[in-house]
Amino acid sequence: MAKRVAVIGSGVSGLTSTKCCLDEGLQPTCFERSDDIGGLWRFKEKVEEGRASIYQSVFTNSSKEMSCFSDFPMPEHFPNFLHNTRFLEYLKLYAKHFDLLKYIKFKTTVISVRKCQDFSTTGQWIVVTESDGKQESTMFDAVMVCMGHHIESFIPMQSFPGIEKFKGQYFHSREYKSPEGFQGKTVVVIGMGNSASDIAVELCQRAKRVFISTRGGSWVMSRVYDDGYPWDTVFHTRFSNLIRSILPWPLLKRVYEQKMNQWFNHENYGLVPQNRALMKEPVFNDDLPSRILCGSVVVKPIVKEFTETAAIFEDGTMEDNVDVVIFATGYSFSFPFLEQSVIKVENNEVALYKQVFPPTLEKPTLAVIGLIQPLGPIMPNAELQARWATRVFKGLSALPCESTMMTDIVKRKKKRIEWFGTSRSQTLQTDHIEYLDELAEGSDARPRILPLLLKDPKLALTIYFGPCSPFQFRLTGPGKWDGARNAILTQKARIIKPTRTRVVRNSSNNSLVSYLLKIFGLLALFAAVFVSLQQS
Repeated sequence: MAKRVAVIGSGVSGLTSTKCCLDEGLQPTCFERSDDIGGLWRFKEKVEEGRASIYQSVFTNSSKEMSCFSDFPMPEHFPNFLHNTRFLEYLKLYAKHFDLLKYIKFKTTVISVRKCQDFSTTGQWIVVTESDGKQESTMFDAVMVCMGHHIESFIPMQSFPGIEKFKGQYFHSREYKSPEGFQGKTVVVIGMGNSASDIAVELCQRAKRVFISTRGGSWVMSRVYDDGYPWDTVFHTRFSNLIRSILPWPLLKRVYEQKMNQWFNHENYGLVPQNRALMKEPVFNDDLPSRILCGSVVVKPIVKEFTETAAIFEDGTMEDNVDVVIFATGYSFSFPFLEQSVIKVENNEVALYKQVFPPTLEKPTLAVIGLIQPLGPIMPNAELQARWATRVFKGLSALPCESTMMTDIVKRKKKRIEWFGTSRSQTLQTDHIEYLDELAEGSDARPRILPLLLKDPKLALTIYFGPCSPFQFRLTGPGKWDGARNAILTQKARIIKPTRTRVVRNSSNNSLVSYLLKIFGLLALFAAVFVSLQQS
């Protein structure tokens, strides 16, 4: 009899977890507290308890080729960056194609997940759910927690003295939906992430004045990168990743900073990060520099204090007659249905082996999927987490001992702090390609470039120099997809198709330069492999 798996949530992580269960011959039951799939990507006019909430104008920050599931490319006519309605459409196509809806129980809330009495032997869980006011208790062989981390809004009230006597309106960005109702108002947006930037840019077209108040600043990038390609299809390549890995850390930081300032000088715009040496996740906003240049958005330091009508900033300046304060100050996460002995959250941090498995469980039958912030799209990361987790559930992949897992957790945390700092907003941050490869090892799906170079050089070169798209992780292993090779070789055409709506004659010839760059890249790859072999 197939093992039964409870999947909590039917957003990106929940859908791919359900599908991965089916791929491994497991029997999933997905519990969704709302009435439809989509999670974060399903816009609702009103904020719903227990659900992520987005504003009406949200677009993806990662492109379609990089953020699709590995065996289901997005339709070629889809734009490269998707409005939330279009991304939800993709999720529904995915669910329909793999017939996932019949495994989802809608309007069902998970109340508790607790170990069975003989857990040390069976690894089973008792899941208590509630639907239509009635509770039901069911036994499962494994559990996949797929809730994300955009549900519990975080406002550090103690950091903003006087906010309690402020007579205007204030709320978390989770409650923001559209610019309607802000006509002629003075707005202070606190924060410097993607939500803060999006909201400020959108509101400045209606409001009287808009201020962004930031403590640490941020790098700001355009979605449009070199030669007009989506940023992540250029930034996230195995060749670029190799170059970044072999550069000395001080030089890498310098190159990174120069690249960030290539579009505009962040210092001149008051946006340069407080600790510019960190590889902090950038903000993606194509309009913010222009709005600052036009005076529509004004960047200020963090608010030191509020009065009944004003915001006083750390530099001593004051803005009076403030009508609205929007706190785009991030989120907290928790597992209210789990005992702390299973997963304990402290200071917005949680100890999970490779960001997935609690290391102290007697049996590895509970996995957390999608609780990460990669320097890239979350979708392929969550999918590979789920592919690995289901193989562990089935006994096809084994976890190391507890001490080894704890050592890995400590090492990973140290690296994260070195790269991203100690801010609570960076506690879930991870790299991208390295982490994907690490997860792929657990599901036997990691592509091997050098053997592939001898067997299929065209494919190997495309994988190495082209975008590190999810299809690479379907070329080998038990999850092999026959369409992966073609999807990789045709991804450039799918990137260009929705933009090349007026065909012009190609007058440029960069083939020689491209060829020389590829030769140089291959030499760099062989050099890196040689050094690695010498060291081992």
